[in-house]
Amino acid sequence: MNPPRTDARRHHDPNVRGFASDNYAGAHPEVLAALALANGGHQVAYGEDAYTDNLQQVIRSHFGPTAEAFPVFNGTGANVVALQAVTDRWGAVICAESAHINVDEGGAPERVGGIKLLTVPTPDGKLTPELIDRQAYGWEDEHRAMPQVVSIAQATELGTVYTPDEMRALCEHAHAHGMKVHVDGSRLANAAAALDVPMRTFTNAAGVDLLSLGGTKNGALFGEAVVVLNRDAVSHMKHLRKLSMQLASKMRFVSVQLEALLARDLWLRNARHANEMAQRLAEGVRAVHGVEILHPVQANAVFARLPHAVTERLQKRFRFYFWDEVAGDVRWMCAFDTTEDDVDTFLAALKEEMAR
Repeated sequence: MNPPRTDARRHHDPNVRGFASDNYAGAHPEVLAALALANGGHQVAYGEDAYTDNLQQVIRSHFGPTAEAFPVFNGTGANVVALQAVTDRWGAVICAESAHINVDEGGAPERVGGIKLLTVPTPDGKLTPELIDRQAYGWEDEHRAMPQVVSIAQATELGTVYTPDEMRALCEHAHAHGMKVHVDGSRLANAAAALDVPMRTFTNAAGVDLLSLGGTKNGALFGEAVVVLNRDAVSHMKHLRKLSMQLASKMRFVSVQLEALLARDLWLRNARHANEMAQRLAEGVRAVHGVEILHPVQANAVFARLPHAVTERLQKRFRFYFWDEVAGDVRWMCAFDTTEDDVDTFLAALKEEMAR
């Protein structure tokens, strides 16, 4: 039998690399192989398939025997569904001012989820019990949205990482106020790799109620999951997922990717490599006079400040974003497929442009 004809052709140069986002990377070959494996024959739609069923066992191996995963299409969807599940219509969510749910989700938590965000400025992207208390008040005041949830990003939008003790302190403080704790874990794997501990150490073991588990930034083609850790804290997750347009009909293709990442150590290998490349990049940047690293490099992000003109010239050679264009702050991200040569080539270009 002849192979099926295809008119598909490549429209990009696979040798071109950038440091704009770990979302720029393709899918890991082991994930693509898993997708092909799941593709044969028919499976029941909407999550009643063998791959989604097996994913539950994989998730419990990481997050404990009561954990339950609800695969969704993307990270914003995961966050909106998760936060809806732990808030009332009059509820509010306390988060860092720099949190992804506040600055990078197009207002979806508020416009789609109907959730008021109560933000707190933080120097490093991390909340503390004291910072939470700036917004943790007014539960009986009908004129103010009621604080019901604390949402924490791990790793944060500024590339910093909460220690297990810090997570435990935050959860205890939030629960003492009657609030639940959500973790935006789009880069949860990078945090675990940086801390060199299992993901459960700073999630369910620390008191987290539910989390958004990232896959795309760690080598998946698409797909994330809402992981419920405290079932008593969450209600109507299935209904909310459907209502929020996050229920995949062919869910096996989301679930099998998460299974491929999590069933063995692919998630950790990918995250460790991305983190190591960020460390290599940071070490090289520190040697370049006139460039300042702004935050501790703990996961796979490097934030730096350099002359505006240098950034504009460098952006013509490599894709990356301004973080604060007025201040001259930029963000460089490493991914699972970033190589040492990629980093070294970028550093050479940075030195060249700084010397001009």
